[in-house]
Parts: sequence; structure tokens; C-alpha cells
Amino acid sequence: MEKTIHRKLQINHTRNKQQDHTALMDEAVSNFRYEGCQNEYWNPEEFSLLYGTPLWEQSSQHQRVILNQLYWVAYYSQIVSAEIATIFFNQTSAAGLYAQEDFRLICDTLDLESAQERSHINAFRTIAKQVEQVLFGELIFTYPMRGPFTETMVYADTNALKNWWKKIQLQYFGLISANNTFLACQYFTVRGVRTLNGKLVQHKLSNYYQKHPHPEAAPIPAKVSYYHFMDESFHFNSSTIISHDVVTCLKPPTAFERLVANLGLLGCQRDHFHFSAAINGIFWYDPALYHNIYRVLRSPIFEMNDMDAKEMMRRCFTEESEGLQYSFSTHQEAMKSYQVYIEKLDYLWQRNRDMSLMATNSISRYLATQKRAFQGFEYKEDLILSHAETQSQREEWKSVV
Repeated sequence: MEKTIHRKLQINHTRNKQQDHTALMDEAVSNFRYEGCQNEYWNPEEFSLLYGTPLWEQSSQHQRVILNQLYWVAYYSQIVSAEIATIFFNQTSAAGLYAQEDFRLICDTLDLESAQERSHINAFRTIAKQVEQVLFGELIFTYPMRGPFTETMVYADTNALKNWWKKIQLQYFGLISANNTFLACQYFTVRGVRTLNGKLVQHKLSNYYQKHPHPEAAPIPAKVSYYHFMDESFHFNSSTIISHDVVTCLKPPTAFERLVANLGLLGCQRDHFHFSAAINGIFWYDPALYHNIYRVLRSPIFEMNDMDAKEMMRRCFTEESEGLQYSFSTHQEAMKSYQVYIEKLDYLWQRNRDMSLMATNSISRYLATQKRAFQGFEYKEDLILSHAETQSQREEWKSVV
């Protein structure tokens, strides 16, 4: 490995160890009590669930605070899924580097990052579960722990067959990258792209704590956002060094290696194709979110009946809004950042360089998709509700869960 590349890795690893926020995050989470920060924002206002939609416009100040907190819960529930996969692929990628001279430093870096990811996952889940239990008496965006081969995008345009095929692909990539140095490095191209999207949003989330008039008294979830962003900044650096610099120390990729690398990046484009009116900054497929949003609207927080909840959802998801514009703008910003990030990688297909798949999405396409999907959702929910009323005397809003 060239001395300049080794030096980059060494500086990044040393600084990450020196500025490791694991202990601070663990301490903050151990002190978290929802009642201590339940009446204040945890993020900048625009990072609230369904911000800029008709629901936001008609919500009371108390309800807006809850929507702001639910953004935090939903956003970091997605990050949990990504970091579970990261821990696994950090290790398989490290295995792909074992046979190389002078690659110990990379492996040590990935060991540190994996330990930090475990702390992050614990923090996000601990806070999110407590919040949802207090607000709803059940989990809505939080989910049981999952393995690394599960569909990474929590709310995706998927089905059982697609999930099975994705699982097979992830398992196969883990197997071959553990014995292929180029593919081990290539994983960090995909990780860098995914982390870049997170960095764009999480920098803004971390600013809420940094600009708080009394940081020591800031809500603990805001502190956790800041600690997480600081750790992830070093993770992004290591992804960039490995995928852009270390890979130049290797032999040129074979045709097979180029194929796998490009398919991986194309898969990332598919994962990031959608944008969401519900949550700016995560590229969820909103029809997969309908049921969760319905439960929020039927909960004691909003106390909507079935008809009002569906009408509100129709307006939020099938009509253009300020919130949808914000989410589309974030999607476009991410796409352009990806293009810059990968522009010097000469083994990529042009459709990956251009991010041409992501580029085909638009607000008009989003609205057309929502209108079709929402008709199906209304029909399905009506059937479930009708059946539940004849079979049980449970509370009406829970009968559709």
C-alpha cells in the first residue's frame, strides 16, 4: 500500500479512536426518560413526520412536537437496519483483505466501526421503543431485531419473492467478497454512497444539538443524533479512502468483478429510487407506510375516525405539498452527490455514473403511484374493518392493525 494512502487511513483511524463517542452515547441513553423531553423538538422543525403536508398544517403545537419526535423514531429505525447489515459486511470485507500485505490497519478500522455501530443500534432502539410504548402502547415504526440479509430498506416496494431474491444476493455477495479483495473494497463504494445520503441529512439533525442555546440541557435524542453523526463522519472517510484510494493498489478488476460491482451500485439506485412525503431524507416507498400512518392518525394523539384518517392520508400522499417538494429536493441533492462521489471510478457503467435510474423518478410519477396504491389501500382496509366488526368487539382503531 502506498505511504500516502496508509497515512490517510492512519489519521482517520487515530482520530476516530480519540473522538469515539460510544461512551457518551451509552451514558446518554442510560439516562433517557421520555417524560424528561416529551414536550420539545428533537430535530429542526422541517425534520418532522409529514412536515409540510395537510396533516402538519392542521396539527396543534403538541401534535407537531409528537410528529417531530416520530421523525426521529422512524428515521433511526431505518438506520438500525442499515447498521446491522454494515456490521456483517464490515467483517466479510475485512476477510477479503486478510491475504493482502499492510492491510491490518483497515481491519482494525472496521473492528472499531462495528463496535460503534452496535452502540448506535442499542441507542436508537432503546429510545424508539420507549417513545412508542408511551405514545401508543405498542411499536409502530420500531421492529424486532433482524439479520443482515433482510431487505435493508424498511419500507420498500417489495414482496415475498423480491425479499427472497434480495436475501440470496446479499448472502452470495458476502460469500464472494470474503475471498475477493476488489469486491471487498467495492463494498465500500456502496457503503460510501449510502452513508453520503445519511450524512446530508444527519449533518442537519446534528446541528439542532450544536446550535441549541443550552447544549447540556438539550433533549437526549438530539445529543444521540450529534454523537452518531460524529462517528459516521469517520466511517464515511474510511469508505472513501478504501473505495477510491486503496482499490488503486490492486490489479484492474476482471469482467466478473466489474459486473458484480456495477450490479451492487445499480441495486443501490433501486433502493434509493423513491422519495417519501412522510419522511424527508429516507427513500421509503410510501404505500408500504400507509398502514403505519393510519395507526398514528387513529391513535389517541390525533383521535381521527376511519373516514377522517383516510381522507387525511389521501390529501397527504396523493396531492402535491410543500413537504413533498422538500423530499424530492433531498432526493435530487442526494443523486447529484452520488454522481460526484463515483465520477472517478472508471469501471462503472454509464447508467451508474449518471444515476439514470434514480433520475427517472419525479413528483408527477410519485403522485400517480400514490393514487393507484391508495385506492387499493382503502379497499383493503374497508374489508379488514368490516370483518373485524363482525368477529370481535375490540376497539375500532385496533381492529385494523
